[in-house]
Order: sequence, then C-alpha cells, then structure tokens
Amino acid sequence: MDKIDELLTRGVANIIPGKSELEKLLHSGKKLNIYCGFDVTAPHLHVGNAVPLRKLQQFVELGHHVTFLIGDFTTLIGDTSDKETERPVITEEQIEENWQNFASQAGKILDLSKISVRRNSEWLDKLTPRELIKTIRRFSLNDFISRELIKKRLSSGGSVNLAEAIYPVLQGYDSYFLDTDIQVGATDQTFNMQAGRTMLKQLKSKDSFVMSFNFLTGTDGRKMSKSWGNAIWLDDSPTDVFGKVMSVKDELIEEYFTLATNLPLDQIPHGGHPMELKKKLAWQITSELHSSKDADSAQKYFENTFENKQTPDDAILVSLDKVKLTIHPQDIPLSPTSLASIAINAGTVSSNSEFKRLVNQGAVEVGESKITDPQEEAQPGTVLKIGKRRFIKIQ
Repeated sequence: MDKIDELLTRGVANIIPGKSELEKLLHSGKKLNIYCGFDVTAPHLHVGNAVPLRKLQQFVELGHHVTFLIGDFTTLIGDTSDKETERPVITEEQIEENWQNFASQAGKILDLSKISVRRNSEWLDKLTPRELIKTIRRFSLNDFISRELIKKRLSSGGSVNLAEAIYPVLQGYDSYFLDTDIQVGATDQTFNMQAGRTMLKQLKSKDSFVMSFNFLTGTDGRKMSKSWGNAIWLDDSPTDVFGKVMSVKDELIEEYFTLATNLPLDQIPHGGHPMELKKKLAWQITSELHSSKDADSAQKYFENTFENKQTPDDAILVSLDKVKLTIHPQDIPLSPTSLASIAINAGTVSSNSEFKRLVNQGAVEVGESKITDPQEEAQPGTVLKIGKRRFIKIQ
C-alpha cells in the first residue's frame, strides 16, 4: 500500500465528493491546503483527537500545506454536533489557558515546525455585522434544525440558542478564509465541513473536499470523549497510558492499532492471545506518546503490579499514628484509623462520600479482597488499593 492509498483509507469513514476524485488530485502533484480545527473546551487532547492529527501528519509528509486551527472564537459558542444539550459557557480566560496546553500535546503527533498554527479569532473577530449577515444568508435554518440531535433536543422541550445555529457558518468561514482544499475531521463534523464546501463554491467557485474519520472507542465502550471520563489523554503519564490501554476491551485491539498508532498496517498483528496483543498495543501507544524507555518501564510496572501483585514503588505511605482526620462538611464522623480516613489523608479521595461510592462499586480492595464496609478499620502492614492505579501502603 503506497502513502496516498493509506492516506485515503486508514481510519477514513467518508470522502466528499469522492475518493477517486481526491486520489486523482493528490497524484497530480499540486500542493494543497489542508486544515483541521479544534475547539479548546478542555485543557487536554486525547488519543481519539489524535486520529485527525495523524492524518494531518501524513499530508505534511507528502509535502502539502497543513494548518492546525485553534477555534478560540468558536469555542465561545460551542459546537452542538455531538451534544444533546447546550455546551456550558466557557470564559475567554479558560479558553486562553486551555489552548496553551494544546500545542505541546499536539506536538506528540504532529511536527509543528512544518505546519501553520492559527487561531480563528484572527479573522472572526474582524467580521462586521454587515459581513456576518451576508454570510449567514447563504444558509438555511431548516437544514440546521433537521439534524438528528437538534431535532431530539427541540422535540424533548430543550432549547437551541441562536449562536449555536450559526456555529456551522463560522466553521465554514474558517475554511473559506484559509482557502482550503481539504477539511479533515470526525464524522460528526460533516455538516459543519459541508458549510465550508458551500462557501468556497459560492464565493470562490472552488471545489474542495471533506475527509471524515471513524471515532475511536473509549475505554468504557462509548465514543472517546473529553466529558465522559473514558479518554486516554495525550499528556497522561506513561504508566497511566499503558494501564488505560490494558483496560480496553479485547474486541477493540485492532481498532486501536489502526486508529491510535503509527504502526504500518502490514505490521499490525492479527490473532494471538488478547493479553499479549494488548501489551504490544499498550507498549506501542505509550512509546509514541513518550519514549521506548518509558514504555518499557510502564510495561514492567503493569506486570509487577497487576500480574505479579506487587505493591508499586510509588505507592503512597501512610502511618496510622500520624493520621490527621479531615472531615468533609457532608460526611459523618469517621474513625481516624478507618480506611476512609486513610484514603482522605492520602489525597486519593476527596471525601467519605466519594470513598463510600467507590466501595459500593467494588473499586476498593485490601490485599486482594474487596471491602464492603466503608468504616472498616485500617491495619498496619496492609495495602489499600483504590481503582486500578491508586495504592496506599499502611504502616
């Protein structure tokens, strides 16, 4: 498989208007303008966000002009493409703080020295009311409210604010301003990216392409999302990356090799014991986000901790005779030597209520036994395990 063929197929869900047309254009030798935009609604990017970043890097390696666009202006509105409710309002200060983190994280996947990094406030802040009205008149409100999630919100009595309705237009303006040949993004961005095609066609008589990607499934089996707690973040520690990948369902191994690594397709393993395949996958992802040395250490940590049941070297040490009891206002009084008190003092949980919830979920163990009583007394020489990666050694 040559580079262009892999570019057009690996992880690609759809190409508009068609794959054959884009393939012909790529083989023509023309240098193209490609962009992908990211709203800065959170301070982190996850490996699902890295799917389009990997595609951008493929375009870079073929010599095309790539723009990594920070949607600092459009973040003020919030995209509704994958949300059943309005996004919470985010302040400009939060946007600035979030976007500062994006470049270092994106740089793990994308060679930032060979691309343009832009912010759409550069041009959207300069749009006059007259220009905005002329722009939005090119689009129909009927098209927007016919989208499945918007229909669902309206039919259930929810609201859609007017700013949300113009979000696709502003994203389309990004594509127009950047004179885009190819827009890349997840499948839920297709409607917004089509707005860019419309604007380029009407205002510049230019044909352009949309390339959409399959979603990477999160650690809980749903689409990986910033807000669902099922993400592997690009700035997670090596041990967290490795551990999270190991928690992925066996049936997702090939999907993760394909979408979340740079491993050539002909080197992706097929068949074999799921545990060994998943270790190879976890090592590959960890090494790409950090280093081979970090991946080796993370694998050793996982094997010692979870397979050989050893207490990790970075376990938090808590001495029973030095516990200082801190009571959350909503908590009932605790024994200072209860497991709940130990967990609160170690900073692994914020309150007795959180500890009780984790106990009820079966996420708290002493030794290899799950505890059922949140008020159970701690014993010296034991190890308290909370979740999969939090360990407290009690002295």
